[in-house]
Amino acid sequence: MRVRQIRNATALLTIASHNILIDPMLCDAGSMPGFKMFGGGRRPNPLVELPEQTEALLSQVTDVLITHEHPDHLDEKAYAWIKERNLPVWASAIDVASLRRKGLDAKNMQSGVFGMQVEQIEAKHGRGLLGWLMSPSSGFYLAHPEEPSVYITGDSILTETILEAIDRLKPDLLIVPAGSANMGIGGNILFSVDELVTLVQHAPKDVLFNHLESLDHCPTTRAGLRERMQREGLSERVWIPEDGEEISFTMEKTTPHIAPQTKAQTRPGFQKWFTSRFMAV
Repeated sequence: MRVRQIRNATALLTIASHNILIDPMLCDAGSMPGFKMFGGGRRPNPLVELPEQTEALLSQVTDVLITHEHPDHLDEKAYAWIKERNLPVWASAIDVASLRRKGLDAKNMQSGVFGMQVEQIEAKHGRGLLGWLMSPSSGFYLAHPEEPSVYITGDSILTETILEAIDRLKPDLLIVPAGSANMGIGGNILFSVDELVTLVQHAPKDVLFNHLESLDHCPTTRAGLRERMQREGLSERVWIPEDGEEISFTMEKTTPHIAPQTKAQTRPGFQKWFTSRFMAV
């Protein structure tokens, strides 16, 4: 399995013969408004351009995985790019209908896709009213029999649901947004650095951090995060790739991956109707 960090939460995940583009934000630097609403520091987003090799990487994409519809995870340029290539888009049951209405070939990411075991895991994109407005978001546990298992948490704060999933599924790799995003009101809408430490302490093996140094409301830096992980004695299991960097993970254990739980699929309700119209592209 390979993970090529592109920018922010956008990454190319290679599992077996599938090259899955996660949460594509493909716009030029400075082409979106700032997300920091209070407290200063508002700047046009994204803060950095895509890596030089992005076009070549995108030519390899076979599928797209969306954790939620916010524009830093699926922007207008990505919509157009996906439609032009008629790529299959995989998402949670709560997002599929909205994505289909917008013209994408969206399908429910569930067990059986690509020969994998799959579990959709609820994420909580903030607290209180702001968290309600930012959600829903989803994480995905993907377990191919010939590859390491991976849990993509999606945009979230730390919850008992996430910790329970890690303890139960024991993923070989966690992919976690680490920017500690904060709009200047309502508290963090992504894991704080302290919560990231807790995640690594719970993780049975490797953790890869992204969603860093690309948006005006994400103050956590790679250097600061590396220093904190080293101070906690956790740096040997933590990966913090630069944009454009690729990291490979190999299958080491011989026992089968832990089977996911079978859950009733959540249906979109008023919250999804609201957020898909006012918080998405």
